[in-house]
Amino acid sequence: MRLPLAVEVAGARAAGALSRLVGAGGGTTVPGKLLWKVDPDAIDRLAARLPQGAVLVSATNGKTTTAAMVAEIIGGRVRLAHNAAGANLVSGIASTLLASRDAELGLFEVDEAALPEVAERVRPRALCLGNLFRDQLDRYGELELIAERWRRTVSALPGARLAVNGDDPLVGDLGEGRALAFGVDDPRVARSGLQHAADSIHCVRCGTPYDYAAAYVGHLGDYACPTCGHSRPSLALAARDVELHGLDGVAFTLATDSESARVRLAVPGLYNVYNALAATALALVLDVPLSDAASGLERFSAAFGRFERIPVGDRRLLLLLIKNPAGANEAIRTLLEGERFGTAVVALNDEIADGRDVSWIWDVDFEPFAARLDRLVATGSRAAELALRFRYGGLPEERIEVVPELAQALDRGLQLTPAGGELVVLPTYTAMLALRRIVARRGHTTNYWERAA
Repeated sequence: MRLPLAVEVAGARAAGALSRLVGAGGGTTVPGKLLWKVDPDAIDRLAARLPQGAVLVSATNGKTTTAAMVAEIIGGRVRLAHNAAGANLVSGIASTLLASRDAELGLFEVDEAALPEVAERVRPRALCLGNLFRDQLDRYGELELIAERWRRTVSALPGARLAVNGDDPLVGDLGEGRALAFGVDDPRVARSGLQHAADSIHCVRCGTPYDYAAAYVGHLGDYACPTCGHSRPSLALAARDVELHGLDGVAFTLATDSESARVRLAVPGLYNVYNALAATALALVLDVPLSDAASGLERFSAAFGRFERIPVGDRRLLLLLIKNPAGANEAIRTLLEGERFGTAVVALNDEIADGRDVSWIWDVDFEPFAARLDRLVATGSRAAELALRFRYGGLPEERIEVVPELAQALDRGLQLTPAGGELVVLPTYTAMLALRRIVARRGHTTNYWERAA
Protein backbone atom coordinates (compact mmCIF):
# COMPACT_ATOMS: atom_id res chain seq x y z
CA MET A 1 0.00 0.00 0.00
CA ARG A 2 1.47 3.33 -1.09
CA LEU A 3 1.53 6.14 1.46
CA PRO A 4 0.06 9.56 0.56
CA LEU A 5 2.62 11.68 -1.26
CA ALA A 6 2.47 14.33 1.47
CA VAL A 7 3.53 11.77 4.07
CA GLU A 8 6.36 10.47 1.89
CA VAL A 9 7.57 14.01 1.21
CA ALA A 10 7.53 14.97 4.90
CA GLY A 11 9.54 11.91 5.85
CA ALA A 12 12.11 12.44 3.12
CA ARG A 13 12.53 16.11 4.02
CA ALA A 14 13.06 15.22 7.66
CA ALA A 15 15.78 12.74 6.67
CA GLY A 16 17.51 15.40 4.61
CA ALA A 17 17.37 17.92 7.45
CA LEU A 18 18.87 15.37 9.84
CA SER A 19 21.62 14.54 7.35
CA ARG A 20 22.59 18.20 7.05
CA LEU A 21 22.39 18.66 10.82
CA VAL A 22 24.97 15.96 11.42
CA GLY A 23 27.17 17.37 8.65
CA ALA A 24 26.84 14.55 6.13
CA GLY A 25 28.06 15.62 2.71
CA GLY A 26 25.30 13.64 1.06
CA GLY A 27 22.60 15.97 2.35
CA THR A 28 21.69 16.88 -1.23
CA THR A 29 20.70 13.33 -2.16
CA VAL A 30 19.60 11.59 1.07
CA PRO A 31 15.96 12.78 0.84
CA GLY A 32 15.65 11.69 -2.78
CA LYS A 33 17.27 8.33 -2.14
CA LEU A 34 14.83 7.65 0.68
CA LEU A 35 11.84 8.76 -1.37
CA TRP A 36 13.07 6.64 -4.26
CA LYS A 37 13.13 3.56 -2.04
CA VAL A 38 9.72 4.24 -0.56
CA ASP A 39 7.95 5.18 -3.79
CA PRO A 40 9.84 5.10 -7.12
CA ASP A 41 6.97 6.93 -8.86
CA ALA A 42 7.07 9.90 -6.49
CA ILE A 43 9.38 11.91 -8.75
CA ASP A 44 6.76 11.69 -11.52
CA ARG A 45 4.10 13.13 -9.26
CA LEU A 46 6.38 15.83 -7.85
CA ALA A 47 7.47 16.91 -11.32
CA ALA A 48 3.85 17.06 -12.46
CA ARG A 49 3.24 19.75 -9.83
CA LEU A 50 5.60 22.23 -11.56
CA PRO A 51 3.30 24.77 -13.27
CA GLN A 52 5.77 25.42 -16.10
CA GLY A 53 7.16 21.91 -16.38
CA ALA A 54 10.83 21.03 -16.53
CA VAL A 55 13.86 21.45 -18.76
CA LEU A 56 16.86 19.13 -18.78
CA VAL A 57 20.54 19.75 -19.52
CA SER A 58 22.81 16.79 -20.21
CA ALA A 59 26.37 16.42 -21.47
CA THR A 60 29.57 14.65 -20.55
CA ASN A 61 31.41 17.92 -19.95
CA GLY A 62 29.92 21.23 -18.86
CA LYS A 63 26.39 20.36 -17.75
CA THR A 64 26.80 21.88 -14.28
CA THR A 65 28.16 25.13 -15.71
CA THR A 66 25.58 25.22 -18.50
CA ALA A 67 22.69 24.72 -16.08
CA ALA A 68 24.11 27.39 -13.78
CA MET A 69 24.30 29.78 -16.72
CA VAL A 70 20.68 29.04 -17.61
CA ALA A 71 19.70 29.71 -13.99
CA GLU A 72 21.44 33.09 -14.17
CA ILE A 73 19.63 33.91 -17.41
CA ILE A 74 16.09 32.92 -16.42
CA GLY A 75 16.18 32.91 -12.63
CA GLY A 76 14.72 36.40 -12.39
CA ARG A 77 11.78 35.43 -14.60
CA VAL A 78 10.60 32.30 -12.86
CA ARG A 79 11.04 30.45 -9.56
CA LEU A 80 13.33 27.51 -10.23
CA ALA A 81 13.79 24.02 -8.86
CA HIS A 82 17.47 23.67 -9.77
CA ASN A 83 19.89 20.98 -8.64
CA ALA A 84 22.67 23.56 -8.37
CA ALA A 85 24.81 21.33 -6.14
CA GLY A 86 25.30 18.94 -9.06
CA ALA A 87 23.34 15.96 -7.74
CA ASN A 88 22.27 14.83 -11.20
CA LEU A 89 21.02 11.27 -10.79
CA VAL A 90 17.35 10.45 -10.23
CA SER A 91 17.78 10.67 -6.46
CA GLY A 92 19.36 14.11 -6.68
CA ILE A 93 16.55 15.42 -8.85
CA ALA A 94 14.00 13.95 -6.45
CA SER A 95 15.78 15.76 -3.60
CA THR A 96 15.65 19.02 -5.55
CA LEU A 97 11.93 18.64 -6.13
CA LEU A 98 11.45 17.92 -2.43
CA ALA A 99 13.34 21.06 -1.43
CA SER A 100 11.62 23.37 -3.93
CA ARG A 101 8.24 23.99 -2.37
CA ASP A 102 7.07 26.90 -4.53
CA ALA A 103 9.03 26.35 -7.75
CA GLU A 104 7.39 27.02 -11.09
CA LEU A 105 9.97 25.50 -13.47
CA GLY A 106 12.34 22.61 -13.01
CA LEU A 107 15.90 23.17 -14.32
CA PHE A 108 17.82 19.95 -13.96
CA GLU A 109 21.28 18.97 -15.05
CA VAL A 110 21.16 15.24 -15.69
CA ASP A 111 23.86 12.59 -15.80
CA GLU A 112 24.17 11.34 -19.36
CA ALA A 113 23.42 7.74 -18.41
CA ALA A 114 20.45 8.78 -16.25
CA LEU A 115 18.87 10.98 -18.92
CA PRO A 116 16.50 8.36 -20.38
CA GLU A 117 14.92 7.53 -17.02
CA VAL A 118 14.77 11.13 -15.82
CA ALA A 119 13.19 12.26 -19.10
CA GLU A 120 10.61 9.48 -18.93
CA ARG A 121 9.62 10.53 -15.43
CA VAL A 122 9.62 14.34 -15.60
CA ARG A 123 8.47 14.61 -19.27
CA PRO A 124 10.49 17.78 -19.99
CA ARG A 125 9.23 20.57 -22.20
CA ALA A 126 12.79 21.19 -23.45
CA LEU A 127 16.12 19.37 -23.61
CA CYS A 128 19.63 20.74 -24.07
CA LEU A 129 22.12 18.08 -25.22
CA GLY A 130 25.67 19.36 -25.02
CA ASN A 131 28.30 16.76 -25.92
CA LEU A 132 29.39 13.16 -25.54
CA PHE A 133 33.00 12.45 -24.63
CA ARG A 134 34.66 9.26 -23.48
CA ASP A 135 34.15 9.19 -19.71
CA GLN A 136 33.89 6.37 -17.15
CA LEU A 137 33.87 3.54 -19.69
CA ASP A 138 33.48 1.09 -16.84
CA ARG A 139 30.08 2.65 -16.12
CA TYR A 140 28.76 4.17 -19.34
CA GLY A 141 30.16 1.91 -22.05
CA GLU A 142 30.98 3.21 -25.51
CA LEU A 143 29.72 6.61 -26.63
CA GLU A 144 27.57 5.12 -29.36
CA LEU A 145 25.52 3.29 -26.72
CA ILE A 146 24.80 6.53 -24.86
CA ALA A 147 23.98 8.29 -28.14
CA GLU A 148 21.50 5.58 -29.09
CA ARG A 149 19.79 5.84 -25.70
CA TRP A 150 19.62 9.60 -26.16
CA ARG A 151 18.13 9.08 -29.63
CA ARG A 152 15.37 6.90 -28.21
CA THR A 153 14.75 9.50 -25.48
CA VAL A 154 14.36 12.28 -28.04
CA SER A 155 12.03 10.14 -30.16
CA ALA A 156 9.86 9.44 -27.12
CA LEU A 157 9.39 13.18 -26.51
CA PRO A 158 7.94 14.46 -29.79
CA GLY A 159 6.55 17.59 -28.17
CA ALA A 160 9.76 18.65 -26.41
CA ARG A 161 11.84 21.46 -27.85
CA LEU A 162 15.50 20.63 -28.46
CA ALA A 163 18.82 22.45 -28.36
CA VAL A 164 21.76 20.34 -29.57
CA ASN A 165 25.46 20.87 -30.06
CA GLY A 166 25.83 20.75 -33.83
CA ASP A 167 29.63 20.55 -33.50
CA ASP A 168 29.42 17.07 -31.94
CA PRO A 169 28.69 14.44 -34.62
CA LEU A 170 26.92 12.15 -32.16
CA VAL A 171 24.77 14.92 -30.70
CA GLY A 172 24.09 17.10 -33.72
CA ASP A 173 22.58 14.10 -35.46
CA LEU A 174 19.92 13.73 -32.74
CA GLY A 175 17.88 16.74 -33.74
CA GLU A 176 15.70 14.94 -36.29
CA GLY A 177 15.17 18.25 -38.07
CA ARG A 178 13.44 19.84 -35.08
CA ALA A 179 16.35 21.08 -32.98
CA LEU A 180 18.10 24.41 -32.58
CA ALA A 181 21.72 23.54 -33.38
CA PHE A 182 24.54 25.59 -31.87
CA GLY A 183 28.29 25.65 -32.38
CA VAL A 184 31.47 27.67 -32.75
CA ASP A 185 32.13 29.41 -36.05
CA ASP A 186 35.59 30.93 -35.80
CA PRO A 187 38.44 28.93 -37.38
CA ARG A 188 40.97 31.32 -35.82
CA VAL A 189 40.58 29.58 -32.45
CA ALA A 190 40.57 26.05 -33.88
CA ARG A 191 43.38 23.63 -33.12
CA SER A 192 45.85 22.79 -35.85
CA GLY A 193 44.30 19.32 -36.05
CA LEU A 194 42.48 16.65 -34.10
CA GLN A 195 44.05 15.62 -30.82
CA HIS A 196 45.12 12.03 -30.39
CA ALA A 197 42.45 11.63 -27.69
CA ALA A 198 39.60 12.86 -29.93
CA ASP A 199 36.62 10.53 -29.65
CA SER A 200 33.86 10.62 -32.29
CA ILE A 201 35.90 11.08 -35.46
CA HIS A 202 34.16 8.51 -37.70
CA CYS A 203 30.97 9.18 -39.60
CA VAL A 204 27.90 8.15 -37.60
CA ARG A 205 26.27 6.94 -40.81
CA CYS A 206 28.95 5.17 -42.85
CA GLY A 207 32.01 4.92 -40.61
CA THR A 208 34.40 6.92 -42.78
CA PRO A 209 36.76 9.27 -40.90
CA TYR A 210 35.43 12.84 -40.95
CA ASP A 211 37.28 15.68 -42.60
CA TYR A 212 37.49 18.68 -40.27
CA ALA A 213 37.51 22.24 -41.57
CA ALA A 214 38.00 23.29 -37.91
CA ALA A 215 38.50 21.23 -34.73
CA TYR A 216 37.79 23.20 -31.57
CA VAL A 217 37.51 21.01 -28.46
CA GLY A 218 38.28 17.31 -28.83
CA HIS A 219 36.12 16.08 -31.70
CA LEU A 220 33.85 19.15 -31.61
CA GLY A 221 34.09 21.20 -34.77
CA ASP A 222 33.11 21.71 -38.39
CA TYR A 223 33.10 18.17 -39.75
CA ALA A 224 32.01 16.52 -42.99
CA CYS A 225 32.12 12.95 -44.26
CA PRO A 226 33.90 12.70 -47.61
CA THR A 227 32.00 9.51 -48.49
CA CYS A 228 28.32 9.99 -47.63
CA GLY A 229 28.25 13.75 -47.07
CA HIS A 230 27.02 13.71 -43.47
CA SER A 231 28.16 17.01 -41.97
CA ARG A 232 27.66 19.53 -39.24
CA PRO A 233 24.08 20.82 -39.35
CA SER A 234 23.33 24.43 -40.14
CA LEU A 235 23.95 26.45 -36.98
CA ALA A 236 20.95 28.43 -35.74
CA LEU A 237 23.16 29.90 -33.00
CA ALA A 238 26.90 30.45 -33.43
CA ALA A 239 29.79 31.93 -31.47
CA ARG A 240 31.90 34.16 -33.69
CA ASP A 241 34.80 36.58 -33.24
CA VAL A 242 36.10 34.68 -30.21
CA GLU A 243 38.77 36.40 -28.11
CA LEU A 244 40.51 34.25 -25.52
CA HIS A 245 41.85 36.40 -22.69
CA GLY A 246 43.85 33.76 -20.87
CA LEU A 247 42.69 33.17 -17.31
CA ASP A 248 40.78 36.46 -17.27
CA GLY A 249 37.86 35.29 -19.39
CA VAL A 250 36.70 35.13 -22.98
CA ALA A 251 34.69 37.38 -25.29
CA PHE A 252 32.62 36.37 -28.32
CA THR A 253 29.61 37.30 -30.40
CA LEU A 254 26.42 35.25 -30.13
CA ALA A 255 24.81 35.27 -33.56
CA THR A 256 21.53 33.96 -34.98
CA ASP A 257 20.21 34.50 -38.49
CA SER A 258 18.55 37.74 -37.44
CA GLU A 259 20.49 39.25 -34.52
CA SER A 260 23.70 39.21 -32.53
CA ALA A 261 25.03 40.19 -29.12
CA ARG A 262 28.58 40.63 -27.82
CA VAL A 263 29.35 38.77 -24.57
CA ARG A 264 32.26 39.00 -22.16
CA LEU A 265 32.42 35.94 -19.88
CA ALA A 266 34.22 36.13 -16.56
CA VAL A 267 35.24 32.47 -16.89
CA PRO A 268 37.90 31.46 -19.41
CA GLY A 269 38.37 28.92 -22.14
CA LEU A 270 36.78 27.83 -25.38
CA TYR A 271 34.93 25.09 -23.53
CA ASN A 272 33.07 27.79 -21.61
CA VAL A 273 32.07 29.34 -24.93
CA TYR A 274 30.39 26.01 -25.66
CA ASN A 275 28.70 26.09 -22.26
CA ALA A 276 27.46 29.62 -22.96
CA LEU A 277 26.17 28.55 -26.37
CA ALA A 278 24.29 25.64 -24.83
CA ALA A 279 22.75 27.87 -22.15
CA THR A 280 21.74 30.48 -24.72
CA ALA A 281 20.26 27.86 -27.05
CA LEU A 282 18.11 26.49 -24.24
CA ALA A 283 17.05 30.02 -23.31
CA LEU A 284 16.06 30.71 -26.92
CA VAL A 285 13.88 27.61 -27.17
CA LEU A 286 12.22 28.85 -23.97
CA ASP A 287 11.49 32.12 -25.82
CA VAL A 288 13.98 34.24 -23.88
CA PRO A 289 15.33 37.14 -26.01
CA LEU A 290 18.94 36.87 -27.12
CA SER A 291 19.78 40.17 -25.40
CA ASP A 292 18.54 38.81 -22.08
CA ALA A 293 20.59 35.66 -22.51
CA ALA A 294 23.70 37.74 -23.21
CA SER A 295 23.10 39.87 -20.11
CA GLY A 296 22.71 36.78 -17.95
CA LEU A 297 25.96 35.33 -19.25
CA GLU A 298 27.83 38.51 -18.41
CA ARG A 299 26.57 38.26 -14.81
CA PHE A 300 27.66 34.65 -14.50
CA SER A 301 30.52 33.52 -12.27
CA ALA A 302 31.97 30.03 -12.08
CA ALA A 303 29.98 27.04 -10.87
CA PHE A 304 31.51 25.38 -7.82
CA GLY A 305 34.72 23.53 -8.57
CA ARG A 306 34.75 24.69 -12.20
CA PHE A 307 37.39 27.40 -12.45
CA GLU A 308 36.45 28.55 -8.97
CA ARG A 309 38.77 30.95 -7.18
CA ILE A 310 38.75 30.75 -3.37
CA PRO A 311 40.78 33.11 -1.13
CA VAL A 312 42.72 31.23 1.53
CA GLY A 313 44.45 33.71 3.80
CA ASP A 314 46.98 35.65 1.75
CA ARG A 315 46.86 33.09 -1.04
CA ARG A 316 44.21 31.89 -3.46
CA LEU A 317 43.09 28.52 -4.77
CA LEU A 318 42.21 28.06 -8.41
CA LEU A 319 40.01 24.94 -8.41
CA LEU A 320 39.37 23.37 -11.80
CA LEU A 321 37.66 19.99 -12.17
CA ILE A 322 39.20 17.41 -14.50
CA LYS A 323 37.48 14.09 -15.14
CA ASN A 324 38.23 12.82 -18.65
CA PRO A 325 40.77 13.44 -21.43
CA ALA A 326 38.79 16.07 -23.35
CA GLY A 327 37.93 18.13 -20.28
CA ALA A 328 41.40 17.87 -18.79
CA ASN A 329 43.05 18.87 -22.07
CA GLU A 330 40.87 21.97 -22.33
CA ALA A 331 41.58 22.92 -18.72
CA ILE A 332 45.29 22.63 -19.41
CA ARG A 333 44.94 24.53 -22.68
CA THR A 334 43.37 27.40 -20.75
CA LEU A 335 45.92 27.31 -17.95
CA LEU A 336 48.77 27.47 -20.45
CA GLU A 337 47.54 30.90 -21.51
CA GLY A 338 48.47 32.19 -18.05
CA GLU A 339 51.76 32.60 -16.24
CA ARG A 340 54.13 29.93 -14.98
CA PHE A 341 52.36 27.96 -12.27
CA GLY A 342 55.05 27.28 -9.68
CA THR A 343 53.22 24.60 -7.69
CA ALA A 344 50.12 22.62 -8.62
CA VAL A 345 48.11 20.05 -6.68
CA VAL A 346 46.58 17.36 -8.89
CA ALA A 347 44.17 14.92 -7.25
CA LEU A 348 43.16 11.57 -8.75
CA ASN A 349 40.47 9.42 -7.11
CA ASP A 350 38.88 6.24 -8.41
CA GLU A 351 35.56 6.15 -6.59
CA ILE A 352 32.36 5.18 -8.40
CA ALA A 353 31.56 8.79 -9.31
CA ASP A 354 35.06 9.20 -10.82
CA GLY A 355 35.20 5.88 -12.65
CA ARG A 356 37.28 2.99 -11.38
CA ASP A 357 39.42 2.92 -14.52
CA VAL A 358 41.97 5.74 -14.34
CA SER A 359 43.85 4.80 -17.51
CA TRP A 360 42.39 7.96 -19.09
CA ILE A 361 45.18 10.00 -17.52
CA TRP A 362 47.52 8.63 -20.18
CA ASP A 363 45.40 10.31 -22.87
CA VAL A 364 45.68 13.73 -21.22
CA ASP A 365 48.33 16.06 -22.66
CA PHE A 366 50.04 16.75 -19.34
CA GLU A 367 53.43 17.31 -20.99
CA PRO A 368 53.17 21.08 -21.70
CA PHE A 369 51.67 21.60 -18.24
CA ALA A 370 54.49 19.67 -16.59
CA ALA A 371 57.06 21.72 -18.50
CA ARG A 372 55.85 24.87 -16.72
CA LEU A 373 55.65 23.39 -13.22
CA ASP A 374 58.23 23.89 -10.49
CA ARG A 375 56.55 21.36 -8.19
CA LEU A 376 53.72 18.85 -8.41
CA VAL A 377 51.88 17.58 -5.35
CA ALA A 378 50.13 14.37 -6.44
CA THR A 379 47.27 13.35 -4.19
CA GLY A 380 44.15 11.21 -3.98
CA SER A 381 43.60 7.48 -3.80
CA ARG A 382 45.58 6.98 -7.02
CA ALA A 383 48.32 9.50 -6.28
CA ALA A 384 51.11 7.07 -7.12
CA GLU A 385 49.76 6.39 -10.63
CA LEU A 386 49.33 10.12 -11.19
CA ALA A 387 52.92 10.78 -10.13
CA LEU A 388 54.11 8.09 -12.55
CA ARG A 389 52.14 9.71 -15.38
CA PHE A 390 53.85 13.06 -14.72
CA ARG A 391 57.24 11.38 -14.46
CA TYR A 392 56.69 9.87 -17.92
CA GLY A 393 55.46 13.31 -18.99
CA GLY A 394 58.91 14.76 -18.36
CA LEU A 395 58.66 16.15 -14.82
CA PRO A 396 61.82 15.20 -12.87
CA GLU A 397 61.27 12.93 -9.90
CA GLU A 398 62.73 15.45 -7.44
CA ARG A 399 59.96 17.92 -8.37
CA ILE A 400 57.15 15.45 -7.62
CA GLU A 401 55.74 14.94 -4.13
CA VAL A 402 53.25 12.14 -3.45
CA VAL A 403 50.88 13.08 -0.61
CA PRO A 404 47.82 10.78 -0.84
CA GLU A 405 45.81 12.48 1.93
CA LEU A 406 43.93 15.43 0.44
CA ALA A 407 44.09 17.84 3.38
CA GLN A 408 47.84 17.31 3.79
CA ALA A 409 48.37 17.76 0.06
CA LEU A 410 46.43 21.00 0.10
CA ASP A 411 48.47 22.27 3.03
CA ARG A 412 51.69 21.31 1.27
CA GLY A 413 50.61 23.09 -1.90
CA LEU A 414 49.75 26.25 0.02
CA GLN A 415 53.07 26.05 1.87
CA LEU A 416 54.91 25.98 -1.47
CA THR A 417 52.89 28.90 -2.85
CA PRO A 418 54.31 32.35 -2.07
CA ALA A 419 52.18 34.94 -0.29
CA GLY A 420 49.91 36.68 -2.77
CA GLY A 421 50.18 33.74 -5.15
CA GLU A 422 47.64 31.35 -6.60
CA LEU A 423 47.72 27.57 -6.18
CA VAL A 424 46.35 25.61 -9.13
CA VAL A 425 44.34 22.58 -7.98
CA LEU A 426 43.15 20.04 -10.56
CA PRO A 427 40.97 17.37 -8.90
CA THR A 428 38.72 14.63 -10.20
CA TYR A 429 35.08 14.78 -9.14
CA THR A 430 35.07 13.19 -5.68
CA ALA A 431 38.41 14.79 -4.86
CA MET A 432 36.96 18.18 -5.79
CA LEU A 433 34.00 17.68 -3.46
CA ALA A 434 36.27 16.54 -0.64
CA LEU A 435 38.67 19.47 -1.12
CA ARG A 436 35.80 21.94 -1.08
CA ARG A 437 34.52 20.43 2.17
CA ILE A 438 38.00 20.82 3.68
CA VAL A 439 38.19 24.45 2.61
CA ALA A 440 34.63 25.07 3.84
CA ARG A 441 35.39 23.55 7.26
CA ARG A 442 38.27 25.98 7.54
CA GLY A 443 35.91 28.88 6.90
CA HIS A 444 37.17 29.94 3.45
CA THR A 445 33.96 29.16 1.53
CA THR A 446 30.55 27.57 2.03
CA ASN A 447 29.64 23.94 1.46
CA TYR A 448 28.27 23.37 -2.03
CA TRP A 449 24.90 22.15 -0.74
CA GLU A 450 24.58 25.25 1.44
CA ARG A 451 25.38 27.49 -1.54
CA ALA A 452 22.69 25.71 -3.57
CA ALA A 453 20.04 26.09 -0.88
